[in-house]
This record gives sequence, C-alpha cells and structure tokens, in this order.
Amino acid sequence: MQTKNRYFDIHPPVFWPSVILIVSFIAVTLMVGEPMAVVFEELKGYVTANAGWVFIIAVNAFIVFCFYLGFSKYGKVRLGGKDAEPEFSTGSWFAMLFSAGMGIGLLFWGVAEPVNHYASPPYGEPFTVASAERAMNLTFLHWGFHAWAIYAVVALSLAFFAYNRKLPLTIRSVFQPLLGERTNGWMGDVIDVLAVLATLFGLATSLGLGVKQVSGGLYYLFGLPNTVTVQVLLIAGITLIATISVVSGIDKGVKFLSEWNVRIAAILLVFVLIVGPSLFIFRSLVQNIGNYLDNILHVSSWTEAYRDNGWQGDWTVFYWAWWISWSPFVGMFIARVSKGRTIREFIFGVLLVPTALTFLWLTALGGSAIFLDMQESASQVTPEHELALRIKADESTALFVFFENFPLSTLGSVIGILLVTSFFVTSSDSGSLVIDSITAGGKLDSPVSQRVFWATAEGGVAAVLLIGGGLTALQTAAITTGLPFLFVLVVMCYSLFRGLQKEYARLRQFDEDVDRKSYEKRLSEVILKKLEQKKKP
Repeated sequence: MQTKNRYFDIHPPVFWPSVILIVSFIAVTLMVGEPMAVVFEELKGYVTANAGWVFIIAVNAFIVFCFYLGFSKYGKVRLGGKDAEPEFSTGSWFAMLFSAGMGIGLLFWGVAEPVNHYASPPYGEPFTVASAERAMNLTFLHWGFHAWAIYAVVALSLAFFAYNRKLPLTIRSVFQPLLGERTNGWMGDVIDVLAVLATLFGLATSLGLGVKQVSGGLYYLFGLPNTVTVQVLLIAGITLIATISVVSGIDKGVKFLSEWNVRIAAILLVFVLIVGPSLFIFRSLVQNIGNYLDNILHVSSWTEAYRDNGWQGDWTVFYWAWWISWSPFVGMFIARVSKGRTIREFIFGVLLVPTALTFLWLTALGGSAIFLDMQESASQVTPEHELALRIKADESTALFVFFENFPLSTLGSVIGILLVTSFFVTSSDSGSLVIDSITAGGKLDSPVSQRVFWATAEGGVAAVLLIGGGLTALQTAAITTGLPFLFVLVVMCYSLFRGLQKEYARLRQFDEDVDRKSYEKRLSEVILKKLEQKKKP
C-alpha cells in the first residue's frame, strides 16, 4: 500500500511508525532536558555490560562469513546477472565506498583514538613503547576488517536480492528466502522500521561527531565559542547545504562530493607524509599491520572478562554498535553503486582497499602524534607528554593540535575543517537517499521534498543528541539502536547464503543447458555434414 501525491510517495506502515518514534524521542529529550544525560549514561552502561560479548561474537562471525563467500564457489556470481557491467569506474567506486563508510569518523578519531589508547591504555603502563604499539593495534581493530565486514554483509545482501532477484532495494527484501510473501506484511514492515531507526541514529552519531570537530576547529583557529548552541547552528547550516546535494541525486551531488572528499583527504595525507616524520610513518605502517594480523584473534575476542573497567564499552562495543547502526545506510549506498561486480570482486574490494587506506591514514596521523609526543617528552623541549594530554583533553580539537607541529599548520587546519564539512554533507545526503528509499517501499525516485524531509530529520536528531548529553548521548544512540539490528544482520547472513545456494544452482543448470544445446548443435552439424558427403557421387 503506497500513499502518493505531489510531495510524498511513501509506504505508510514504515514511514509513519518511523516518524512517530523519531519525533517522540526528540520531544522527550527536549522536555526532560539535562537529566537525559544521566539516562543516556546509565542506558549505555547497561547495554555494554550485558550485551558486549554478543557484539564481539557476531562481528567476528561476519568477517568469517565474508571471507568464506569471497573464496567460495559463490564468488563467481555477478551482481545483476552474467552480462551486467559496473555503472561506475573502479576509482569512483572506491571513492564512494570510503566517503560513505568512514569519512567523518576518521577525521574525528584519526588522531584522537590512538593517542587516547597510548595515554590511557585498557591495561599496562601509559606513555610507553608497549602502550604505543597496543594503541595502534586496537585502533586498527576498530577501523579494519571487522568494520568493513559489517558493511559488506548488508551491502552484498541488498545488492544480490535487488539486482539478481529483482526485488525492491530495501532491507525486507533480503529475508525473502526465509519469510516468502510475509516480507510484504507486518514482519517486513518491522524490519524496515528497525533499519530506518538504526540508520538515522547511526548517522546522527557521525554528524554529531563531525559538527563537534568543526566547532572545535573554529574555536581553535578563530576563537568562536565552542558551545552546544554554536554546534546546533552549524548543524542547521551544513544540513541546508546537504539538502542541495540530496536534491541533485546520487549521480551528481553525491558522486561529485565523494570524489572531491577523497581528493582533499589525499592532499591532507600527502601533506602529513611530506612534512611529518615520513620515515617513521612507513616503517611503523609495516610494523602496525604485522602486529594487527599477529594479534587479531586475541584483540577481537577480548571481552574484558577478568578486568572490567568499562574501557570496552566506551570503545570496542561502541564501535561495533556504531558500524551496525550505520550498516543499513552504508550497505544500501554501497549496493546502489556496486551493480556489475562479482561477489569475489565485491568482497575483496570492500574489505581490502578501504582498510588499507584507513591503516595508512591512522598511521600517518595517529601514529605520528604518538611519535611526536614520545620525541618531545624524551628531549624535554616541552612539559612531559604535553601533546598527548592536550589531545586527550578535547578530542574535537585533536586534529588541529596535531597540526601545530607542522609548517603551514593553519592551512592544514582549514583544510581539515573543510573536509569534515564536506564529509558531513556527503553522509547526510547519502543517508537521506537511503532512508527515503526504505520508507518509500524501495523506490529510488521519490519526490524531492521527501528527501529534504529526511535530511532535515537527520540534522534534527543530531542536534537533539548534542543538547541531551553530548558525546555520551551520541554513543548511546548508536549502541541502543545497533543491538536489535545486530540480530537482523545475523539472520541476514543465513538468508543471503540460502539465496546464493539457489542462484548458484540455477546458474549451473543454465550452463549445463547451454553446453547441452551447444553439443546437440555441433552433433547435428556433424551428422548433416556426413549425410551430405554420402549423397555426393
């Protein structure tokens, strides 16, 4: 059942429950006011303490499932059918993957997270070589294969059922092998509502982090007050810019901004590689990757069971929940730009290339910050560990404090602010297109006003979360919406596997039929040729 007019084209059983729940959340948060910060803190603590181990098991299972598909016989299956061709060049494809998947987060945490783990490790002494190595290892865990495996599961499921089974590009379609026609009923509606809520709050978390960094940068450079009021005004202004991009659509606005995001990020990265500790960056990159691969089983299965000081809830569990809550958005976006790729190409493209670029980025920025802190502390040029302590004191200014150590630091900081803003816009307009598609029953060409509505809603939720509790509220939103959607993803893996089994059997039967027809044709030609030869005198 669709409701369609000049301004809206919606699927009411998904659209209205989503809107009602979102508006209710906004209203309650604003009415309660400051005490909501305590509520968010307690809720986050409860979920992470009791369900953290579930996140850890599930996310490890996702990465095993992805590598299995990549190496299995199903890797030959092409999204869209045997004759489908990619709609975007490989370069544009990687640019859109990277922009949608990690953009704002890497800019916010690229310096701040490694330095946090170095200065306040989950165990062991801080400010040591061991804590520096552990810091990079844990940061690589949070931004590496595990994160991209979550995205890959959702994106591949959506792409397969949309392009190979010709179903609407919406989350409910993935469960067709298990639910059949019931995907068109209330069960499908519940799945899509969960997807909308997870996407919206996951996006709000990222947008909130992004605007905190923009505000911190403006305070750092120009002395503009770094207050919640300023942050809310920035959200309003950047959301307005995002609506212009979202009106342009995926082929114009989103693609254009994604490619320019990667170009500007590359300029920033090259800047650090040239003026920063270049030799250290490349040496440590090799060592960091080795440590990550060597310890991946240990760190990815660590649950803080024997020494629970709340560290994992603030970091690993938060990240897994954040990626899961982002996965409907990033997954649907990746699915929309991945038609024509084989499953093997898709899996290793999504897992390996963005991960490699992410590791280089984290080493160049976060690793360099740790290196500079160790060098300055050893030489006693500045108070001991001043750089690390300043970065840890305010994550929103970490990038700008880091750039102080380089020439043209103001230019680097300005580029950083522009890049955060651009990633903000890309995430907002991409998310608007995705949520809009889900609430429109899988349609990709809904009215412009509908897309503008969702872009505005994302900005509104991000603003309310900042008002209601800042970073803790952002983390709580991601974790509480990510938990129920985690179980949706687990079932999604099984449904995708069932679908691929049937698809592979169908393709194999098709190839056998083609081979048989070809054989019969050749046999007929041989028989006719022999008959003609016998007729000759």
